[in-house]
Amino acid sequence: MSNMPFPMIFSLLFVLLISFSVHEYAHALVADIFGDDTPAKQGRLTLNPLAHLDIIGSLFLLNFGFGWAKPVEVNPYTLERRSKSARMWVSLAGPISNVILALLAAFPIKIGLINMVESESQLFPSLYEFLTYFIFFNFVLAFFNLLPIFPLDGEKVLIYFLPDSGKAFMDRIRGYSYAPLFVLLWVLPFFGFRITDWFVFAPAQFLAGLLS
Repeated sequence: MSNMPFPMIFSLLFVLLISFSVHEYAHALVADIFGDDTPAKQGRLTLNPLAHLDIIGSLFLLNFGFGWAKPVEVNPYTLERRSKSARMWVSLAGPISNVILALLAAFPIKIGLINMVESESQLFPSLYEFLTYFIFFNFVLAFFNLLPIFPLDGEKVLIYFLPDSGKAFMDRIRGYSYAPLFVLLWVLPFFGFRITDWFVFAPAQFLAGLLS
């Protein structure tokens, strides 16, 4: 975080408050639509950031540019009784919500309501800079959460499309808890394999550039 300019940190705080909350609310809302009231009973069917923010995940966002909120708990048996694809759609709802937020933030830029002006302040971004940061980091959250590894949303999306043998393999990997994610974020980059650069930050930067 110390290497980030303060205008970017300022923008990230809004990503924490807005994007994380919308992301988790989207999970809870789609689960509720499919008949699972678990998120509602746990107070997660709300846009209140206090219901969703995770301290460690928030610190990761401010320090590394990606992070997570408290996962929304669902009842997979209730969801599967409604639809075999329900769990997949609940998981996909979070990243989709971040893409929608990015598109909404880009709209006033694309139609010319916001000028490309840099801030003269060392503390706060211009409105244009704030929106470009907001667009970029929402794409980062979307792509990061779509990585097919536990406990990210992409794992549940991938499992839906796998044959039974593939699902069994993913279940075995899940038994290692957060270890595969640790390997992805710290061990592989040590050997030069920066998966998040290739599949998260690069596409996020490309799309944010197109929109802003």
